[in-house]
Amino acid sequence: MKVGPVSARFKGRVTLSDLDPPNGYKISGEGEGGRPGFAKGGATVGLADKDGGTLLDLQCRGADRRQAGPARTAADQTVSAKKLADEFFANFAKAVQG
Repeated sequence: MKVGPVSARFKGRVTLSDLDPPNGYKISGEGEGGRPGFAKGGATVGLADKDGGTLLDLQCRGADRRQAGPARTAADQTVSAKKLADEFFANFAKAVQG
């Protein structure tokens, strides 16, 4: 993962909770990245039928924390979360298209 000038590989875990099939769930995760520190965050995922497909409502929350470097602002965390979500959905779209 690369955000700004920092590039790191994180090892971590993801947990699904509040499962409400087929309406949605909560997802939370945390990871350690060595020198860059660790990251933690989550999202509430809502799913609904729409026009023959599925509408995904994603509400992210996060607390990106680092051991080294300056403190992250809320705006920086929002940009980081958006970048990660964009990357995830681009990769997801490639995977489901075959």
